[in-house]
Amino acid sequence: MKSRLKAMALILSLIMTTAALAAQQAYKLRVDGLACPFCAYGIEKKLGAVKGVERIEVDIGAGTVTVTMAEGATLDEAAAGKAVKEAGFSLRSFERVQAAPPSAPGGQAK
Repeated sequence: MKSRLKAMALILSLIMTTAALAAQQAYKLRVDGLACPFCAYGIEKKLGAVKGVERIEVDIGAGTVTVTMAEGATLDEAAAGKAVKEAGFSLRSFERVQAAPPSAPGGQAK
C-alpha cells in the first residue's frame, strides 16, 4: 500500500513538473534602435497586441525585448518581426529562452 502511494505521488509530481515547464514560452528579441522609454512603450504596445503575449520586458541598454507568452501560445519570428517593424524598429535576432516564473518582478504584464 505504501509503495503504491509513493508511486502515485511520484507520478503526480512528474506530471505537475512537466506541465509547469511546458506551460509558457519566452523569446528574446534583439532590436536595433531602442534608445529611450518612449521606444520601450512603442514596442510594448505593438508586441502586446500580438495574440498570446502575456508579458513584455524591455532592456533599453542591451537592446533586447523578452516576450513571455500565455500558456500554450507561441510566437513566431515573422509575427515578432512585423510588430517590431510597425513600432519603427529593426529585429536583429529572435531566440527562444527559458520563461521567467510568473511572480518575477519587472516587465509589462498584459
